[in-house]
Amino acid sequence: MSPARVLVVDDSAAMRAMLTRILAQDPGLEVVGSAADPAEARTLIKELNPDVLTLDVEMPGMDGLTFLERIMRLRPMPVVMCSTLTARGTEVTIEALRLGAVDCIAKPSTTAGDLAAAASVLCRTVREAARSNARPTADPPTARPLASGAWRKDMVILVGASTGGVEALFTFLGALPPDTPPVIVVQHMPAGFTAGFAERLDKTVPARVLHAADGMSLAPGQVLIAPGGATHAELGTGAQPKLRLRSGPLHSGHRPSVDRLFSSAVPLGTSAVGVLLTGMGRDGADGLLALRQAGAATFAQSADSCVVYGMPRAAVEIGAAGSVMPLSRMADAVLRACRVPSSKD
Repeated sequence: MSPARVLVVDDSAAMRAMLTRILAQDPGLEVVGSAADPAEARTLIKELNPDVLTLDVEMPGMDGLTFLERIMRLRPMPVVMCSTLTARGTEVTIEALRLGAVDCIAKPSTTAGDLAAAASVLCRTVREAARSNARPTADPPTARPLASGAWRKDMVILVGASTGGVEALFTFLGALPPDTPPVIVVQHMPAGFTAGFAERLDKTVPARVLHAADGMSLAPGQVLIAPGGATHAELGTGAQPKLRLRSGPLHSGHRPSVDRLFSSAVPLGTSAVGVLLTGMGRDGADGLLALRQAGAATFAQSADSCVVYGMPRAAVEIGAAGSVMPLSRMADAVLRACRVPSSKD
């Protein structure tokens, strides 16, 4: 395969030189140009047709988030936000991911030990982003109000996502009504970011969104976002299932793991609905299969609507997905699986 063509956008000449030097050492990447501001970047995108862009947040004339939004609406392409702000600014990071950035990473430090680790992360992230599927940013669909009692009261919706999942979750959860059946979400995200993610979602989508804590009860109209980093999220058994946060090693390469969440809900049988959205790797595929074998309705996001068709692909390949659905239709399909059967069924 030919190296991925990279355009570096940063207002600092020293940082452009550093990023270029790091990326040029990777045989899978070719830096085709660099730009100091969005105006220059627009010209070079047209001239050089890069495969992937690294983009700073703070730049003269137009900030990186505004430029990112315009890129994703007018000329969608894989973008990696690379900024000092993304390391400490949760809101900036989440907004960039919502707008369609594939990933957000901190700028490399000049400290030798830190630089080596940061260089590895930078190259790997840009390589993976270059293989992703960039699409125009879409506004979340409006949730359709449904009559009270439209679905079974014992239903629980379980959702797993990774790369591209922030944008996908804004769309999926934005299409669920305020009294949706309870939802539990595992989104692969570093510790320290999931609380801000839950807060931002709560301000945006119709349902109430909470950062999960151990022992939380499940309730209609409520979405629980599993904390990143330290624990796995599981569904406790009992007459009134509760969310449990369990310590333990990485599972399927992650903590929290989608597989752990899905597998813990197997005792619910037909009362569970499993949803696997865009993401790299295969976390969630085995758990989704276990759910399907227990009688649950299971869904995987379609390739054409995924940023990265990794986790859903793995689920489809092992027969774990009862339905493969574009993101735009996922919420309606999931709610139909939760509805009370009518006399016509």
